[in-house]
Amino acid sequence: MPKFQFEAMDHKTGAEVTDTIDAPSEAEAQSLIREKGLLVTKITETGRKKATKTATKRRGDGKKRAFTLGKIKAKKLCTFTRQLSTLQDAGLPILRSLRILEGQSKPGVLKNTLMNVIEDVESGNTLSEAMSKNPKAFDNLYVNMVKAGEASGALEIILQRLADFKERAQSLKRTVQGAMIYPVMVILVATLIVGFIMYWIIPKFAKIFEDFDTELPGITILLITMSEFVVNYFYLFPAVPFALWLMNKIIRKNKTGEYILDYMLLKIPVLGKIISKSTTGRTCRTLGTLIASGVPILEALIIARDTSGNAVFVKAFQNIYVAIREGESMAVPLKEARIVDDMVVNMVDVGEETGALDVMLYKIADTYDEEVKILVDGMISLLEPLMVVVLGFIVGFIVIALFMPLIKLLNDLA
Repeated sequence: MPKFQFEAMDHKTGAEVTDTIDAPSEAEAQSLIREKGLLVTKITETGRKKATKTATKRRGDGKKRAFTLGKIKAKKLCTFTRQLSTLQDAGLPILRSLRILEGQSKPGVLKNTLMNVIEDVESGNTLSEAMSKNPKAFDNLYVNMVKAGEASGALEIILQRLADFKERAQSLKRTVQGAMIYPVMVILVATLIVGFIMYWIIPKFAKIFEDFDTELPGITILLITMSEFVVNYFYLFPAVPFALWLMNKIIRKNKTGEYILDYMLLKIPVLGKIISKSTTGRTCRTLGTLIASGVPILEALIIARDTSGNAVFVKAFQNIYVAIREGESMAVPLKEARIVDDMVVNMVDVGEETGALDVMLYKIADTYDEEVKILVDGMISLLEPLMVVVLGFIVGFIVIALFMPLIKLLNDLA
């Protein structure tokens, strides 16, 4: 009967185990190892060439890595997570699963990252340790959930939850982005057309009026003055947005400045509600997913705090962290922070009392995600007639300003 040498991790203690086992096939060997409460990370049939570090180097470093910039796209990371969870659920060793996914990947950031992860796992690191060395691909949330999955021996379940979390976040992001495409494109095109008229057309009319030496009405003088400003200072239009962007970056280098900017954003009508509810939904889903995966509450709060993306929420979660560390419940400091509705506070309170905090957090996230979609749809419905009115006013202003002196000239000639 074939003998297999394997490396595995003990579910209970997290200790690495190296041993041999007799089994008719590799699949049977894996099954027998899992029955012992071990998570297989590497398995090789004795008699075959063993996967030494030299071989690992030949397999990994020998492969050419494509030159890449930036991070893994969220969509690709979602697909990878879902595929990895499926392979793990089918019982494949983690290294074999990673090699399969690396082989299927096109040259890019994901393929290079998987090569690095495979090499680290073959060198004896756990999957979470290998992923933590690639922060551009796997953030703290991802690494800690994988770590919890390894410790609990339910990596495939954790990966499924992680895939669900990533897919929901992507779905909400695509919904908001898709809804914003139409108004953004209309505003952009309208700005370009008005800019063209102000830069090229109005000066020609101004020369005509000057040649006829006629007295111009105030509205026409205002239009010509605006046109002269556009012609003389056109470089300010791209420079001003860049300056605002740069100023935002500089201010956010200071914690107080970042807090003030984020606080002001939350106070903007409609947009502030969208930002607040989307941040609440995202952080609640993050926290719920981590707690359900077995991550300690204090560690989960730190991750949720760091992934919130808003300084006001960061401060609130820091206060919640301190309160829980001192023995208080989560609901009290959450209410004092005043960043969420009373409904959220009550649901968190009920979740803590019943021991189903993760379930309540999921429900809050689902509710707020739906509210964000409704608010975005409402904002778009409000923007459409508003854009028509504004564009109508601009066009009307230009037409009236140009035709009033022309009518006066025609009357004088008559």
